[in-house]
Amino acid sequence: MQQKIVLIGGPGTGKSSILNALTKKGFSCKEEISREVILEAQKKGIDQLFLKDPLLFSNLLLEGREQQFLDAENSKEKLVFFDRGIPDVHAYLEFFNTKYPSHFIEKSKSYLYTKVFMLPPWKEIYTSDNERYESFEEAVKIHYHLKKTYQEIGYKIGSVPFGTVIERTNYILDAIKNDL
Repeated sequence: MQQKIVLIGGPGTGKSSILNALTKKGFSCKEEISREVILEAQKKGIDQLFLKDPLLFSNLLLEGREQQFLDAENSKEKLVFFDRGIPDVHAYLEFFNTKYPSHFIEKSKSYLYTKVFMLPPWKEIYTSDNERYESFEEAVKIHYHLKKTYQEIGYKIGSVPFGTVIERTNYILDAIKNDL
């Protein structure tokens, strides 16, 4: 049976760094797609698509994350890691107090991950950039929305401790090695 492992957490918690380390170790990884959606919108003259049209942005993310899930499922890989999952989409909408259609939750309940690992907010490594515009305080609030959303779906969430990228990567690998 294929293991689908999703890394979640607010912005700037180290998810992409861990995913890059897993990729270097030869694991199949699905990168965060929000930066791709943001950059495409910026090419069309929309500076912050999420702020301008949160529902359009979220629908594009939902489609992309659903496709990532299906691509993983159709692969021969026994283990696939994801930088964010489908439930992240409506967790962010909840954070921004934006109404959304019920299919967001339905898809989150239809496409289930095997394990969820959450990276907590970490002020020392947090940075903002062209695609990450949230303050650290907002990142902390997003963390709680993500945790609440995944728990409401029924996930048991593993917490990844602070440490180097290698230590955090090994923590995750050690936590799943008995399931392989």
